Amino acid sequence: MEKENVQDALLKELAELECLLVSYSGGIDSTLLALLAQKVLQEKVKCILFDAPLVPRRAVKEAEETARKFDLSCSVIPFSILENEEFRKNSPNRCYICKKQSARTLRDQAEKMGISKIADGINASDLNEYRPGLQASNEEGILHPFLSIGIQKKEIRQLAQDCGFNFWNKPSGSCLASRIPYGEEITIEKLQIIEHAEDLLHDMGFSNLRVRLHGKIARIELMPEEFEKAVNMRDKMLDVLQDCDFSYIALDLKGYRSGSMDEVL
Repeated sequence: MEKENVQDALLKELAELECLLVSYSGGIDSTLLALLAQKVLQEKVKCILFDAPLVPRRAVKEAEETARKFDLSCSVIPFSILENEEFRKNSPNRCYICKKQSARTLRDQAEKMGISKIADGINASDLNEYRPGLQASNEEGILHPFLSIGIQKKEIRQLAQDCGFNFWNKPSGSCLASRIPYGEEITIEKLQIIEHAEDLLHDMGFSNLRVRLHGKIARIELMPEEFEKAVNMRDKMLDVLQDCDFSYIALDLKGYRSGSMDEVL
């Protein structure tokens, strides 16, 4: 689909909704969705940003700043998923449990606002990954405008760039629980260690990265083009990560990839 037709198709679909609540994270997908919806629905678009231990503080702050920059009507809602014992068990169904609870929270918020439609930034590229949360959102009636017209991630980036939005090449994010192997309990302490380690590496200038926590072992995923940089900065990396109390620190030679914990399923 040509870029003009992609945008026209999206705007047409969004205009038919009359009012909309967007599940907003500050990532490229949900941000572009909110801005396109705002273009046709104006003040009838609202956003909900979940603030949970699963979300890096850096990401929440950036999402709030983006909402203010583009004048999005955004409410920040605490999301206490760690109180859910089944979620903490960290089964392969973890994302379904989380999405089910978050979708119901969105429905409650939408009802209070008098809004009947809820949408998220799920797109066609997500179908290529293990996404049990998609089933939960479908069960709760969450709309996926990008997915419904078959738009992939690369097309979303291109559309955002064509619209002049400087977030078009923003790295993809994911919840911190995805850094913990299935079957290992999710705790606030583990999430904080992972977040702290990733913040330290971001501050060193690394871009797309993940710190996967295997017990006391940190498996660091970086972009392959940054391997040489990591080797050259080895001593500094060890120095800044020492307060994370890792027994071992390893560089994953496969490099950064989304959903690497799903490879064992």
